[in-house]
Amino acid sequence: MTVAEELPETPETLEEEPIKQRKNGLYPGVSDELAENMKNGWADTELHGLEPVPQAARTAARRAALSARFPGERLVVPAGNLKTRSNDTDYPFRASVEYAYLTGNQTEDGVLVLEPEGEGHTATLYLLPRSDRENGEFWLDGQGELWVGRRHSLAESEKLYGIPASDVRKLPDALREATGPVRVVRGYDAGIEAALTDKVTAERDEELRVFLSEMRLVKDDFEIGELQKAVDSTVRGFEDVVKVLDKAEATSERYIEGTFFLRARVEGNDVGYGSICAAGPHATTLHWVRNDGPVRSGDLLLLDAGVETHTYYTADVTRTLPISGRYSELQKKIYDAVYDAQEAGIAAVQPGAKYRDFHDAAQRVLAERLVEWGLVEGPVERVLELGLQRRWTLHGTGHMLGMDVHDCAAARTETYVEGTLEPGMVLTVEPGLYFQADDLTVPEEYRGIGVRIEDDILVTEDGNRNLSAALPRRSDEVEAWMASLKG
Repeated sequence: MTVAEELPETPETLEEEPIKQRKNGLYPGVSDELAENMKNGWADTELHGLEPVPQAARTAARRAALSARFPGERLVVPAGNLKTRSNDTDYPFRASVEYAYLTGNQTEDGVLVLEPEGEGHTATLYLLPRSDRENGEFWLDGQGELWVGRRHSLAESEKLYGIPASDVRKLPDALREATGPVRVVRGYDAGIEAALTDKVTAERDEELRVFLSEMRLVKDDFEIGELQKAVDSTVRGFEDVVKVLDKAEATSERYIEGTFFLRARVEGNDVGYGSICAAGPHATTLHWVRNDGPVRSGDLLLLDAGVETHTYYTADVTRTLPISGRYSELQKKIYDAVYDAQEAGIAAVQPGAKYRDFHDAAQRVLAERLVEWGLVEGPVERVLELGLQRRWTLHGTGHMLGMDVHDCAAARTETYVEGTLEPGMVLTVEPGLYFQADDLTVPEEYRGIGVRIEDDILVTEDGNRNLSAALPRRSDEVEAWMASLKG
């Protein structure tokens, strides 16, 4: 018996809870006459002729692979719940990657349940149905339809996602009564986890999370297309920024952040992560997201930003731009060293290569330059063996990319960092050099200069493809590109 069958879809199975009213609302209550009036006189707005979401066939294949990995076990994958930002306002909701990857759905409180049946599983998508007009939820509740917008009906959702849909409000009770082995993706829905508290173990649940992370290491054609969309929008966002650098100089880094965010919201869902709009010495802070500093001609701007598509795939691109339009001699020397390191790293991205190869290739170039400049004592092999270059290179040279900006993070080390590159993998290559403003081990003119160059690289059958190649990288090309946009 499936969870959906254990409790029939009838109003009697759902406990009615009083609709919460604001403590200091201006209306103390609702008259019987108004309540009755609000129940009637509404047109039927059920949507018909809906087509499945573009990734529906692929999400079905993903669920089939998940089913094959865990035969005979109930699998529970929640979307997550709204999180309070302040008082009665919430953060914008973003469904868990695991849930969105398996369903294509992005609504809060959703839960995918795979029930063991025969040699496989049957899938049910548990969702909130449309707001109830009989009890007044649609206009009285803070999450009602007239407050936050219309939800899809369960019938509409079935057509969109190709999965039978049921009311999620009855799921916790049904899960408490369920028998047999169960696994749940933790960290997204405390209510669902509480209902399963005596049925799951941390070790078994972690195996589920790891498998779902490793599933995403190789992207299918749909995913690659979405990543390219994200990158293309990101390129346009960088162009937008260059065009308004004079306004950023008159205000702050926040003008750059806002400019890029506009492109992300117009062409995508959001930014894929907090934009790093680091001018001057802020470029030496790896994750500078305060974006409240000055933008000055003569300094560099390190812009690390990515548009996220409506299907949650994000770009992750960095360019370090001369705010005046031209690099100084020293800035160019440092920039060109990072460019050469990135070139070596990208060249090492090949099918069959070790994942670490691109990092090692880029780090070697940077170590060579640091020795050449007299900033660290060679030979280069000694520097690399002891990791001495890390004082100025700081971070790894890249990471997997997808629905998370640092995608597949829960994968086993042996399949990720110690693994082998395969066609369909997408990763960033992003070497950098960062000379802190208070670093007394380098000449004064180096201090406060930070440079990073980052591109999104697809592993192909015969090598790689730079998805962000439309954005110039070489220093002379960057200067010419900026001049053309400002001109």
